[in-house]
Amino acid sequence: MHIALENIRKLQHSGQTEQALRQARELLSHQPQHADLHYLTASLHDSRGEEAAAIPHYLQALELGLSGADAAGAWLGLGSSYRALGKFQEAEQALLEGLHHFPADLPLQTFLAMARYNLGKHKLATESLLTLLAQTSVDEDIRRYERAIRFYAQDLDKTW
Repeated sequence: MHIALENIRKLQHSGQTEQALRQARELLSHQPQHADLHYLTASLHDSRGEEAAAIPHYLQALELGLSGADAAGAWLGLGSSYRALGKFQEAEQALLEGLHHFPADLPLQTFLAMARYNLGKHKLATESLLTLLAQTSVDEDIRRYERAIRFYAQDLDKTW
């Protein structure tokens, strides 16, 4: 199975997503309980703009016990796919669940901010993005104001 997955990934990386997806579906017909294969199939659908088709595979991969970086990627893909389809509540829930398992995952935090923006939670989204900016920026000017950015991000409406 490992060799078959690697072949599918090679096809995916070389831009042959249709052939890769065809092979992934064939393998799934024989091994429907393979978490990594569901995750790869979901990723292939996502890369083709087929978010609705990707969602069941992300869910199945997670249910079957996908772990590590791939699990974080599946939570991100699931949340992002829901968001792309306008299912913002589901997106927020998936991303929050991903952050429950991977609290330090910066892409999950970023996509959660986007979902929250879509839900009209602009203050919460902006606060989290400012915190991420302060936490991750290598720009010297941002670094110089990191403490102030973090402080103000805690309550953007507060004035003195």
